[in-house]
Amino acid sequence: MVTTELVVLDLAGTTVADDGLVERAFTAAIAAAGVSEEDERYPGMLGYVRETMGQSKITVFRALLGDEERARKANTEFEAAYGRLVDAGECIPIAGAEETIRGLREKGVRVALTTGFARATQRALLEALGWNDLADLALAPGEGVRGRPYPDLVLAAALKLQVTDVRNIAVAGDTPSDVRTGLAAGAGIAAGVLTGAGNRADLEAAGATHVLDSVSALPALLDHAEPEGATQS
Repeated sequence: MVTTELVVLDLAGTTVADDGLVERAFTAAIAAAGVSEEDERYPGMLGYVRETMGQSKITVFRALLGDEERARKANTEFEAAYGRLVDAGECIPIAGAEETIRGLREKGVRVALTTGFARATQRALLEALGWNDLADLALAPGEGVRGRPYPDLVLAAALKLQVTDVRNIAVAGDTPSDVRTGLAAGAGIAAGVLTGAGNRADLEAAGATHVLDSVSALPALLDHAEPEGATQS
């Protein structure tokens, strides 16, 4: 049996209910960059945000706006708008998420929480949920650490938490970007969950090793993880 040393979990859509908060914050952000909901460019931009859900937000704004100054302005407003929604109490844990994380740690499995948000927004979200000490580590994109779908967040967690073999890492998230990040990092499990932005077809197309109804199904999967070299039918 494979011994799981580290579980890397996404926040919004995986352990925290999103309920459209990202899209609402995006609408405020893109308006700050001069694109209103009535603008003919808006539907296409919103579609791109949905397609790239889970990725670093500054990277998304750079792709949409093609101008560093406007991208940074939009990103700043996004983080502020999302923060206001968090402060207003509009974020709640996914059912069973907190218990899952605590249960994993009680078994000796290290847990890292990752996000495509800026570090300040991640801190605000964890503070609002009372999750500051829930996981072993919380990571966000920043200097020297690229966001999803690059492997950096997973590999940075593996280094900080002294994992002996990347194949002993399990990654779970609700978007194709989460899955691709896990695969790029060499994780033994790169699971998609169906509580957020991604659907089963998209997660499977991204190469998910497993698709779960929610993160609460992850411990049972880890208890029955296949030996190295096995594949899931």
